[in-house]
Amino acid sequence: MSVVFALLIINKAGGLIYTRTVSSGLQKLSANDYLILAGTFHGIHAIARSLCPVPSSSLPAPSAAPAIFQSSSSSAATTTTSGQQQQQQQQQVPGGAGPSRRATATGIESLESSHFRLTVKQTATGTKFLLFTSPDTAQGAAEGTVRRCYEVYAQFVMGNPFYSLEMPIRIERFEREVGRVLGRGG
Repeated sequence: MSVVFALLIINKAGGLIYTRTVSSGLQKLSANDYLILAGTFHGIHAIARSLCPVPSSSLPAPSAAPAIFQSSSSSAATTTTSGQQQQQQQQQVPGGAGPSRRATATGIESLESSHFRLTVKQTATGTKFLLFTSPDTAQGAAEGTVRRCYEVYAQFVMGNPFYSLEMPIRIERFEREVGRVLGRGG
């Protein structure tokens, strides 16, 4: 049986703007613990997003001298135009399937342990939705739930003319609808 434990919403700067604990019987976290969790996840997500695996054939050949010892003229030779960058981003797919664009790094999308599953949705504006569920929750079900939470956010928070961006969410209709989506009723 799948259980939703909690929903956290983190703004683009890594600040916690909303938290909702759904399942009872879990160890209580303090407000400070939630803030630390949000900030830590934001940093780890940013690092994971910058780690984009690239096939070794497209990596530049190592130079004889480390980059810090190279002259500025040699580093100027490596600058390219926009068209050249696009051309360099295309690479041959193994097996000869033709050129393709390098996948965009998205950061952490899901994290699983023996005690919980974390599903992450990052919006185009950088806001992150973190849904903690039981480990037996199907990935598709968790993604659907976090997507519905995002839709409720878009409707009741972003559609509220009195809400200030990046600030904690204190909107009663949003609370009620998120409770309904997470199965608690409200």
